[in-house]
Amino acid sequence: MSRLLNTLLRHSSRTNGSLPHFGTRLAPRSKNFSSNTSATTQTATRRRWWGIGGAVAFAAVSLSLASSRQVHLDAPSLQVPLKGEKDAHSTGGTVVDPATSIAFPKTLTIPTKTKVPTLSLVGVGVRTVSFLRIKVYSVGFYADLNNPNLKITRDMPAEEKVKHIVENTACVIRIVPTRSTSFTHLRDAFIRALQSRMAKARMEGTLSEEDAIAAGSPMRTLKSIFPNSSLAKHTPFDIFLTPPTPGRQRCLVFRDMGSIEHDWVATELVLHYFEGDGPSPPLKKSVLENLELFEK
Repeated sequence: MSRLLNTLLRHSSRTNGSLPHFGTRLAPRSKNFSSNTSATTQTATRRRWWGIGGAVAFAAVSLSLASSRQVHLDAPSLQVPLKGEKDAHSTGGTVVDPATSIAFPKTLTIPTKTKVPTLSLVGVGVRTVSFLRIKVYSVGFYADLNNPNLKITRDMPAEEKVKHIVENTACVIRIVPTRSTSFTHLRDAFIRALQSRMAKARMEGTLSEEDAIAAGSPMRTLKSIFPNSSLAKHTPFDIFLTPPTPGRQRCLVFRDMGSIEHDWVATELVLHYFEGDGPSPPLKKSVLENLELFEK
């Protein structure tokens, strides 16, 4: 590769001594066309310079690709630990998902008729699909960590802390797509997750047949409130889980669309982000790491 570059440079020194500056526009052709020989010479000179410049650029790109050796399409997504204010991806009042460069505010205030405390960002991660690990959206998990109903000790397993938080306080799942995506794709993914969790709960005996039948109505409502339109790139989509209220079912509010009321459906939809690998393994890892030393 270096031999090719040296050959090109020797050729350039024989022609005019230096390569042209490609950021500078060539001088406009003279309006005086009386000298055909001059015009032909200028055109030939331009072509020679651009040919040399193109060869040099090609050689440089080839050298760069050769030095990179391998491109891993299935490389794991980057993850962002949010521990402490000195985190490399934490800037001012936001935290940036390094896999997508999408920023999430560290705190979130939900505009509702009833006052809801400020929610804190617990973790972020990227959602990828297929073996190519195509980045679909970044997702952030927020919770009201100041809720007095939280009873969390430092030595509790992090998985139990997440479950306790989701079951006992207000939470938000914020989805920010990396590209325009269909609302129906999100809806179908949510329905599949709920159906899978329902089948598992019934098999384990934690959900009765009667409760499963009762959950059917809010699940049908969930399917109906999603529009047949697209969620624009980098547009936040919030799913708000209301805190438990005695004598009332918990609500799951989908931003600008509608809501459902059912304890099991509302809670399980949020919890499925932390079941197994979940839709976003980086999100789960980030949340668990940040809750490791949390106590309330």
